[in-house]
Amino acid sequence: MATCTTPSSLMLTYAASSVHPQDITPSLIAFKPKPLSTTFSLCPLVLNHTERRLSKWVNVNFRREARHGASQRTQVVVAALAAEAEVAEDVEEQEGVEAVAGPGTGTGTVPKPKKGKAALPLKRDRTRSKRFLEIQKLRENKKEYDLKTAISLLKQMASTKFVETVEAHFRLNIDPKYNDQQLRATVSLPKGTGQTVRVAVLTQGERFDEAKSAGADLVGGEDLIQQIKEGFMEFDKLIASPDMMPKVASLGKILGPRGLMPNPKAGTVTPNIPQAIAEFKQGKVEYRADKTGIVHLPFGKADFPEEDLIVNLLAAVKSVEANKPTGAKGVYWKSAHICSSMGPSIRLNIRETLDYKPPSKV
Repeated sequence: MATCTTPSSLMLTYAASSVHPQDITPSLIAFKPKPLSTTFSLCPLVLNHTERRLSKWVNVNFRREARHGASQRTQVVVAALAAEAEVAEDVEEQEGVEAVAGPGTGTGTVPKPKKGKAALPLKRDRTRSKRFLEIQKLRENKKEYDLKTAISLLKQMASTKFVETVEAHFRLNIDPKYNDQQLRATVSLPKGTGQTVRVAVLTQGERFDEAKSAGADLVGGEDLIQQIKEGFMEFDKLIASPDMMPKVASLGKILGPRGLMPNPKAGTVTPNIPQAIAEFKQGKVEYRADKTGIVHLPFGKADFPEEDLIVNLLAAVKSVEANKPTGAKGVYWKSAHICSSMGPSIRLNIRETLDYKPPSKV
């Protein structure tokens, strides 16, 4: 309770420090009691916070009493004195920045230095090696590079002790859950893959000798099927003749998840076995879109000349473009990246890549 002995003044006490004098309406400030001995009680100010608004409710009780024993009581209720004020800053924002005043230049803000966990590097960089963090500075993130510059950067980034494989990753505007938007095909890389491909052949009868003379690493029939069921997987490609497919069907659960199941679209089910063996030995690569519509395929080794990598990459791009699914609508290419097996990705300019024409000497 507050007591006023001076009749010409009125004191208001606020319970909340966030209320400023400019928030009080002029009618309340100008109010003065009559020149009587006045005793009044002031209830605490009740604040009702909303998102950006402040409401003030004041309940003031005045009690008049005669000095010589005669008492008279008057109650004045002043309610609904709502003055809208904008909250200048939140407390957290005031702690996060320091105001620096300059002579005649206004007020500037300087960010507070980060401490604790906020000062640590990003989560994806905490497990990176020093080599990776250094080589990723060679390229600008999210910048689209032309084909020659991208290949040159890729060779600089392949700095491990072994020869890295170079990979292409194409994000396409397709949804493989629909049959007319699935993509699965093969591409013959003109300069090869740089890898030694072990080819196994499932056939019978006369084609046994043909497969062996064509350079197959392993040839068999029902005996090879039984070995595969027992866990034998010492091959990179499995080619089958059409007459063996009813027997190969029992290997679906074993070969399917590994991507080794013979398939006509991949060129691994064919009556011309010698030709299929030669193509895979020379650098024929099978690719397919995953469930997110992205194609991943290798197109060489990091020690290849730049011209050879360009030729192989262009062959892969043209193959993906030529095998565009019939159900693909709108923009077919979303993005294209290349990288070494142990390096960061480099984004390609798709339009320039599709229109690129290699020199005639390549």
